[in-house]
Amino acid sequence: MNPEVLLSRIRVVLCRPSHPGNIGAAARAMKTMGLSRLYLVEPKQFPDPEADTRATGAIDVLAAAQVVPTLKDALAGTSFAVALSARQRDIGPLLGAPRETVARLIGEAGEGEVALVFGNETMGLSNEEILHCQAAVTIPTNPQFSSLNLGSAVQVLCYECRMAAFAERPPIASPLTTPFTSPPATNDEVEGFYAHLEQVMTDTGFFNPAQPGRLLPKLRRLFGRARLERDEINILRGILASTQVKTSHGRKA
Repeated sequence: MNPEVLLSRIRVVLCRPSHPGNIGAAARAMKTMGLSRLYLVEPKQFPDPEADTRATGAIDVLAAAQVVPTLKDALAGTSFAVALSARQRDIGPLLGAPRETVARLIGEAGEGEVALVFGNETMGLSNEEILHCQAAVTIPTNPQFSSLNLGSAVQVLCYECRMAAFAERPPIASPLTTPFTSPPATNDEVEGFYAHLEQVMTDTGFFNPAQPGRLLPKLRRLFGRARLERDEINILRGILASTQVKTSHGRKA
């Protein structure tokens, strides 16, 4: 199925978010990864100017957000929901790793609507809310500092959704600048550079053809690792030509 269709079937549900800025940050995180369906369960403060400010270009996601009174309402019509939890609960689904659990979520999205469910910034999800979900996931943070804000948590899981939907190969935006690379140098161009380099080294006294040692093979190995491009060959030969002019070992312009 088209990856964009899969992503369009994922709801991001924020339960009882207490800070409007986190709602905006979540919207921005979603849009950068191609998700757009935001559900808010009893937000303390929404809509709010701070949410708009933190969204930074994702105002459309905020404008389309669905505000509902309960998690049950937010999950209406879905067939599979994944809860984010920082710890294993006595009841509810076992905690899984993000990559494996999100892969399952994307698989379920091929059949219908699914959801990622996030809890309140301070209290997380209640046990009752966890039981509305068919799977749970935890983000393996640094045990010495496991505090992850809501926007960042949404970003991590939305990233995993995008990677899974595109089978680890999502498209990358086309560059707006001139491409940095040039075509690979041909064998003739590379050999011309080696001949030029050897000539300059000989003329300047750095290389003695009567006692070549291993200098030339080592230089070939060095530049061979670099896989020189045509522009790079031109730059290097320009440097060599300039050296010849300055040292009077070449034809002056």
